[in-house]
Amino acid sequence: MHRKCIGCGELKPRENLIKITKEHNTGRVVINPDSLTFGRSAYLCYNQMCIESAFKKARINRALKTNASLDKSTFCKEFFDSNFNNKTAGDDKLQNVE
Repeated sequence: MHRKCIGCGELKPRENLIKITKEHNTGRVVINPDSLTFGRSAYLCYNQMCIESAFKKARINRALKTNASLDKSTFCKEFFDSNFNNKTAGDDKLQNVE
């Protein structure tokens, strides 16, 4: 299944994108949530230019229909924590990130 990156607008397989979801019940913004998280989602490439573009033009807030104060440094910290904590060099997820 393909999704559109909000940074560059390209359609890519969902597995190759970072998923950002605003939870329906709490309004909390979650990066790479599990499949049980329900809410409005947006996708970004694993690409610094796409991430910067999405923050510079407030595309994340617009896509999620929120005024949440998710800045680039918070996003990067949460993304790193959600993807690399408790991972080893042999994990598939770690090897696929560019």
